[in-house]
Amino acid sequence: DTRTMGYSSSLVAMKIPSEKLDQGAAIVNEHPGVTHNYARNHDYNLWLTIGLPPGVSLEQTIERLGELAGAEKVRPLPTLRLFKIGVQLDVANENNPAKAAPKGPNWSWKEAPEPVQLTSDDIQAVRCLQENLPLELEPFDTIAKKWDLTAEQLFEFAGKFKEKRMIRRYSAVLHHRSAGFVVNGMGVWAVPDERLEELGPLMGSFRGVSHCYQRPTYEDWPYSVFTMVHGRNGSEVKEMIQAISEKTGIKEYTILYSTKEYKKTRLQYFTPELDQWAARYATSKSKQS
Repeated sequence: DTRTMGYSSSLVAMKIPSEKLDQGAAIVNEHPGVTHNYARNHDYNLWLTIGLPPGVSLEQTIERLGELAGAEKVRPLPTLRLFKIGVQLDVANENNPAKAAPKGPNWSWKEAPEPVQLTSDDIQAVRCLQENLPLELEPFDTIAKKWDLTAEQLFEFAGKFKEKRMIRRYSAVLHHRSAGFVVNGMGVWAVPDERLEELGPLMGSFRGVSHCYQRPTYEDWPYSVFTMVHGRNGSEVKEMIQAISEKTGIKEYTILYSTKEYKKTRLQYFTPELDQWAARYATSKSKQS
């Protein structure tokens, strides 16, 4: 959990001239804290997620990335409230998630705890636990040894991290595109403030919705709730979004489809690459001025 470990993170929308989009995306990709980076069908055509460690300014980094990418506008969209996170892909094609009646929210919003003060040993264990497991009989022995730990010590750290809510889950990752879910649509909704408590959990309760968040609005961006939907084709995604609209009565919305994937990876915590990026880009502005 980024917040518990003192990290800050945000979704970011950028408006970049279309002829400069690929070049701008490549520059954004160089930042080690950028985990997802997509082109989407909107005036805000580049969408990225970024996570930064304690002591690094999220606001200044986003501003600098926008300058480097040649963005005309930059809109930080951090999570204000999390209504749901959890992918439930219907890989067997047994149910239509758009027609399935919602059974109520399956994610209760909880305020993030205060950041945990980590020791150097804690950080070493975090670095170890974020590695992919090798395909062998005793994989934890192998990765623990790499970081001068035993598997037993690693499990002790993992148990402590779970108690402190630093770890939300430890799991295998399904590559949804390989499973046939090749279209993702980000439904964004103009939900009145007085109905957020009611409709946020309701939108998240649909099986076809993997992520549901409340995010800030701007004068040129009225959409406060974001729902991510994955489908085998565009029709499935559209049907899912229409079902949400009918259930909630919210008619002011749009669907942002990803048209190009520039980057998709997991956030790597406590790595030296961030210092290298800062040495190259963050200080170059002050040197020029």
